[in-house]
Amino acid sequence: MGFEFIADRPVLDFLPTLAERGHTDVEQLTAPQDFADWAVQAGIVEQPPHVDDAALRQAKDLREAMFRLVRALIDGTDAAPADRELVNDAAAGPLPELRLDADGVHRTGDTDAVLTVLARDCLELHASDDRHALRWCADEHCTRAFVDRSRGSRRRWCGMRGCGDRAKAAAYRRRRRTSAP
Repeated sequence: MGFEFIADRPVLDFLPTLAERGHTDVEQLTAPQDFADWAVQAGIVEQPPHVDDAALRQAKDLREAMFRLVRALIDGTDAAPADRELVNDAAAGPLPELRLDADGVHRTGDTDAVLTVLARDCLELHASDDRHALRWCADEHCTRAFVDRSRGSRRRWCGMRGCGDRAKAAAYRRRRRTSAP
């Protein structure tokens, strides 16, 4: 499966592996191999880690806790202590191992290392200036959070490919209908 990486932050690219939350709830991590593939495609590790059903459940639980933390950050509400504890515990885990060989730097790690990277990125997001620029995509079915780094902070879509393109096409069709004789 090919995943979309448009957020410039691992945590914000991981959260939409459950897409269209509250609408169709499209789960992209349906099998352990899906999470292993996501970790490689995200560039966290080079080789897929071994993921069993328990590790997949752990990854999904962490994803949901991080989603609630990001939602609380955007909405200006208090985060649940259980979500903070789960993310803090995951962030304390081992990081992927970096090794420099003649052909470059290599990243290796197990599922716990991948989850540690994601949890730490979530915590770093809370500590960075990006937290002030977090927004929800304006597409009614998209539940992606993104960092609005646009001039004037007026960006509305998580990305122009997909949500932005659909919105522009719909606006064009509306204009064409209203101007038709």
